[in-house]
Amino acid sequence: MTLDDVPAVNALEQRLFPADAWPLHMFFEELSQTDTRRYLVAETASGIVGYAGLMCIEPIADVQTIAVVPEFEGRGIGSALLTRLIGEAGQRGAQDVLLEVRADNPRAQQLYLRFGFEQIHVRRRYYRDGVDALIMRLQLIPDPVPTTEADQP
Repeated sequence: MTLDDVPAVNALEQRLFPADAWPLHMFFEELSQTDTRRYLVAETASGIVGYAGLMCIEPIADVQTIAVVPEFEGRGIGSALLTRLIGEAGQRGAQDVLLEVRADNPRAQQLYLRFGFEQIHVRRRYYRDGVDALIMRLQLIPDPVPTTEADQP
């Protein structure tokens, strides 16, 4: 995502998330933090049809946003964006990728489950309209297996 993409992304944000849309200035602020952020867009001949963003402060990465316009859902765009975010998290040294997803969005939840995310928490009434947020995690580096004294040579 470039600064030139922000107006189109913001228009999609307002359309797709009317109750929880980020204000325009937030996109500019996020893009200014290149040391900890990475934002992507998915484009077709008709323009931007999806976008996604990641914040990574080792050892945790957080999917800040991911969206695909409804007319383009089911075409692998969300999967492609998520794949790139997870790859970016790994390149930046993250051990875990976290995200929040609306409890009333089973399509997104299924996408994350297919990628190996697991639900680890619920934030009650997190969204402005009172819907819960499910906190999900993908472990990029598995927890080390504990060793016992008997395992030592």
